[in-house]
Amino acid sequence: MANLFVIGGLIFIVAVAMTMVGKGGGNFYVVILALAGVPMYQAATTGQFILFTASLAAMIVFQKNKVVAWQLAILIGGTTSLSALAGGYFSHLFSEFTIKLIFASMLILAGAIMLIPVPEKREIVEERRVGYWRFKIGKEMHAVNLLIALPVTILTGFGSGMVGVSGGSFLVPLMVLACGVSMQIAVGTASTLIAATAFMGFSGHALRGDFYPHVAVPLAAITVAGGIIGGKFSLKTKPKNLKRLFAYTNWLAAVFMVINALSTSGFLTH
Repeated sequence: MANLFVIGGLIFIVAVAMTMVGKGGGNFYVVILALAGVPMYQAATTGQFILFTASLAAMIVFQKNKVVAWQLAILIGGTTSLSALAGGYFSHLFSEFTIKLIFASMLILAGAIMLIPVPEKREIVEERRVGYWRFKIGKEMHAVNLLIALPVTILTGFGSGMVGVSGGSFLVPLMVLACGVSMQIAVGTASTLIAATAFMGFSGHALRGDFYPHVAVPLAAITVAGGIIGGKFSLKTKPKNLKRLFAYTNWLAAVFMVINALSTSGFLTH
């Protein structure tokens, strides 16, 4: 029972922190469950399920406050999915050690990019320009330079597919820097994309019979609470502080990935 309280507490903290910055945190969930002795396939299935519930709860909070750009979600979701397919196909060209180092480098870069000072409200292009896509979020007009956004989106999807992640750690920088939306809109939209990806991943695992409701459902209730609280905290937190939290958690994950790469390759055992 004490072990269950510890697992629930850790998962709650991850749910709050990750939904605040628009990141899934699925890797953290799986690691926590695996360290608690949950078999890997069951841990992966449960991790995807609670990731879906946390992201869905956060998405509802963000949608209520009108900071979800559905048009942008469809564009980025479709583009990254196709490019991730290519990234996954060509991933065999690299060794496992190289892929882990590439992933760590991407995490470090994404974190560093988030610390670049960018104004939350940018000047909107009033006239029709070639390559610009204009859309509304609530009553506000936004303009995305597709000549910049699409290539960056394709590269993000390719890199995510190659290293085998959903891309949650890269979606927010992509939308803030390449698409020019505010931090809150980027976080709200990223939660929508992560919820969709997590649901598909969970469905695949569940079809193989790896879903155990007696473990997943109680933890999902905890992550729903974490997602709601994290979403509300995100809306009340200054964008610059959200960006710092995003960068620091990315760098922490990068450190763990490098240690894991060196450990599995034998560098730390000699």
